[in-house]
Amino acid sequence: MNLPDSNHLQSFDRLGFALIPNVIGQEEMAQLIQAITQTNPNSTAIRQRGQGTYAMRNLLETVPAVKTLAASTPIRLLVESILGPTAFPVRGLLFDKTPEANWKVAWHQDLSVAVKHRIEVAGFGPWSIKAGIQHVQPPASVLEQMLTVRLHLDDSHEENGPLQVLPGSHIHGKLGAQEIEAWRNQTPATPCIIGQGGVLLMRPLLLHASSPAQRPGHRRVIHLEFAAKSLPGGLEWLATQFA
Repeated sequence: MNLPDSNHLQSFDRLGFALIPNVIGQEEMAQLIQAITQTNPNSTAIRQRGQGTYAMRNLLETVPAVKTLAASTPIRLLVESILGPTAFPVRGLLFDKTPEANWKVAWHQDLSVAVKHRIEVAGFGPWSIKAGIQHVQPPASVLEQMLTVRLHLDDSHEENGPLQVLPGSHIHGKLGAQEIEAWRNQTPATPCIIGQGGVLLMRPLLLHASSPAQRPGHRRVIHLEFAAKSLPGGLEWLATQFA
């Protein structure tokens, strides 16, 4: 695996994303896919349509292999190159696009984080509950210090609805609807094309979207979020057991 060098890191700071190929090997990929496939289908963290699973929440808690992945050397090296050695995972998700769940995702920023308990803290809100877990929108200053690692369990290509990003849009904080529309009009979208086992690194505030797949099949992505600092006011990250 090629670690990001200083030029890559400078580009990441400017663009808000980086594509790193061949991070996880085929054997480890097969084990991850098997572990996810064998997860209890009755779990409240699983979202199904037809006979297939298209989304899962709370992966760090429900799939031990994903917890192992988050602590693995290849992932730690990538994360620490940006957040430093104190970084720890705080949330894990799975996304897939199948013939039964071939959805479109509008341009947005990832604004919510998962926490253990609801505690009212200035600057945090609104609140929501997803798969039984409390989520809250923190100040932009918290999101700016986080990193998303998206491991592709399948090839991501132009025909299966890859994630698209608007480079540089992460550096302006939380964006309103008019600001998002302005970014769409002035910045060409970049599709995140990468092979199985590759990783997309991105900042949560980077504007991103995806279109329905032209040829729907599996487009499975393990989405891991990392932070390096505790939350204020008694709030606790959901996955503080990893810190």
